[in-house]
Amino acid sequence: MKVLIVEDETAAYENLKSIISEIDSFIECLGHTESVVQTVRWLGNHPAPDLIFMDIHLSDGSAFNIFSLVNIETPIVFTTAYDEYAIEAFKVNSIDYLLKPIELDAVAYALEKFRKFSNRDIVSYLSRLPQLAPVEKYPEKILIPVNNELIPVDVNQISYFYTTANCTRMVLRDNTNVNYMRPLDSIYTSLDPALFFRANKQFVIAKNSVKKITVWFDSRLLITLETDVPERAYISKNKAAQFKKWFTEG
Repeated sequence: MKVLIVEDETAAYENLKSIISEIDSFIECLGHTESVVQTVRWLGNHPAPDLIFMDIHLSDGSAFNIFSLVNIETPIVFTTAYDEYAIEAFKVNSIDYLLKPIELDAVAYALEKFRKFSNRDIVSYLSRLPQLAPVEKYPEKILIPVNNELIPVDVNQISYFYTTANCTRMVLRDNTNVNYMRPLDSIYTSLDPALFFRANKQFVIAKNSVKKITVWFDSRLLITLETDVPERAYISKNKAAQFKKWFTEG
């Protein structure tokens, strides 16, 4: 059996790959992708694997965006760290649905379930796959803990999130600066991707706070925001086209 693992967290990928190898050393991992863009590119340039393990939340958006960009002809085992999806629907209509942290028994069950699928089962499964895409709901407000209170903040007032090795901070459009003790990956996946962009490892920026975009000498983009920033916010050359498309879309 040949599998593709779609997972944007290195530790989660290594854990899943190790579990699969422990269950069956003859299963070959053909590749590892971390984003919608990488996955679409990989599927377009390689023969289809027998099975895909796919995280729902990827570095550049929902994995369900992949289905609108490329024809998927391979059964999928979905994985996620979140449980807000209709788990029973996934259990009934997909190969399986694995909730992180992923355990060996759950993967073994998913693989055994896949092995029992006939060609007719796979055709039927693939026809139902688009129906599994959940309707994304994003918060309009975020609650910020301050002392013994929870302060509601309208997401439209957020300029950017910035992280360092020590903390993550949220900066509002009036330059208010507050601690927001969540990992930047977790923050980004909870926000509407039409409004926020993961610029780099330090920044998640809001579209309505972008003041100016400067093309840098090495094809990077320098993003000037309406608010003060602790360091310059750059978009890499590899993400520049993706950023431009995001920024110009309605």
